[in-house]
Amino acid sequence: MAMFGNNAKEMKGQEIDKISNASTNLGKGATLQGNVDTYGNVRVDGKLIGDVRSQSKVATGNASLIEGSIFAQNAEVEGEVKGRVEVTDLLVLKSTAIVHGDIVTGKLVIEAGAIFNGSCQMGDVNKIKTQNLNKNIVSAKDKKEANTKAINA
Repeated sequence: MAMFGNNAKEMKGQEIDKISNASTNLGKGATLQGNVDTYGNVRVDGKLIGDVRSQSKVATGNASLIEGSIFAQNAEVEGEVKGRVEVTDLLVLKSTAIVHGDIVTGKLVIEAGAIFNGSCQMGDVNKIKTQNLNKNIVSAKDKKEANTKAINA
């Protein structure tokens, strides 16, 4: 029985390796409504209405539009993104990039001509997300206390 379990783990690891080497492409002129979730690279040259999650790299062409968030290890944006961008390692905004949304990234490169409207936090993405969560909890608690005081007044 133990041998079967080990073989299953090895097979699963091999499957993940194969998947992580795969690429997903959304071609120019194509529109996709829905989320993309993959271990491999993602290339968007068309329009995506939804979120993109990749354990690898997300790249967008200069005529692309993503109406949703990007979550990836690395990303290179040439087109337009209307949503949050979370990249654990390196985010590159090329000169044709337009980002309307907040950025959380380990490292950021912005080429001259890129447009970015939102806030940006750089550093360890997991720490930043934890800090933001804690701030939101404290903020919600403060609002609740203020509402309670207003009601009791």
